[in-house]
Amino acid sequence: MKKITHTLFTVGLLASVPALAIAADVMPDKPGVPSLGAIMGAAGISVSGYIDTSYNYLSGTGQFTGGAANRVYDRERNSFNLNMIDVTVSSLPTDGFGGLVDLNFGSDANVNASAGTGGADEFDIQAAYLHYATGPLMVIAGKYVTLAGAEVIKSPANLNYSRSILFGYAIPFTHTGVRATYAVGDKLSLTAGINNGWDVLKDSASEPRKTLELGLLTTPIKALSIAASAYVGKEQGAAVGTRTLFDVVATYTATDALSFVLNYDYASQEDAVTVGTKAEWSGVAGYVNFKFSDQWRVALRAETFDDKHGYRTGVVQTWDEATLTLAYMPTANVELRGEVRADKSDQKSFVQADGTTEDSQSSVGLQALYKF
Repeated sequence: MKKITHTLFTVGLLASVPALAIAADVMPDKPGVPSLGAIMGAAGISVSGYIDTSYNYLSGTGQFTGGAANRVYDRERNSFNLNMIDVTVSSLPTDGFGGLVDLNFGSDANVNASAGTGGADEFDIQAAYLHYATGPLMVIAGKYVTLAGAEVIKSPANLNYSRSILFGYAIPFTHTGVRATYAVGDKLSLTAGINNGWDVLKDSASEPRKTLELGLLTTPIKALSIAASAYVGKEQGAAVGTRTLFDVVATYTATDALSFVLNYDYASQEDAVTVGTKAEWSGVAGYVNFKFSDQWRVALRAETFDDKHGYRTGVVQTWDEATLTLAYMPTANVELRGEVRADKSDQKSFVQADGTTEDSQSSVGLQALYKF
């Protein structure tokens, strides 16, 4: 009897399977839980960033005889490094108020840090500002990156692994103040602002020191864009003297695969080394970028920098460098870069590990970037 009962139960269960399947098929799906990205996207909030890791080898110590570093970020003689974890949260509507916060973690953050903030904790707020836009006008107030230069703090936006001489020694990184940009038309926009100076978060001097910035961005033809900027204001030298900077960047896109960039800088500082003295520095950098395919590209950079009075590097010298970078993107979010670089000075300014000095330095760099 038990065997018959068990058999009947099994047959009944098997017979019910199609009915259960039909019932499940007509039942509505359980509502899914939206992802955090979907929620923030619906609110008009964007989250992006990148992870930057590298291996770096330097033939020298990374120091000039005057004591200043001779590289911007890649200062390790033979080491792997976590350069940067960058997280940017923003809501920048084309009409109305918004804001942006860009947080940096890693060794690069120590170099970027503004005066008066921690320069050894591997954390920096690269940018944080209130944003307002209406029609052709946009105004930001807070901390933001400089207008000057062909290269930027964010690694993925640059053509090479190492930063140029001009990026590290000719121009500032960031400013704190107010900046307004007005689009005159599709081919021209103008920028004006006032800030606390070069890489200064807050002006705590007894004598207020403010810097005026002016910028212009134009695309006279589709293939060519020209960005020019000028800075003038009081900066600390031997005394508080006027510092000026003129920067121009021209970018020519010959084809979808080939582009050229030219960057020129001239700057001066009053009351630089002693009261009454003037220091000047200038430089030119050229770039060529060629894409073999959607995954492979090669970039060449060559530049010269004249530190006429030794104010920026601690050595009166003319400093040249050439860099070759090969980049591969296995996916849209990952970029791998390999680089060789040679630096040359007209002085024996590069300190070696044994304490001697040379007029040249070479380096090899490997970089892995993940963008999100």
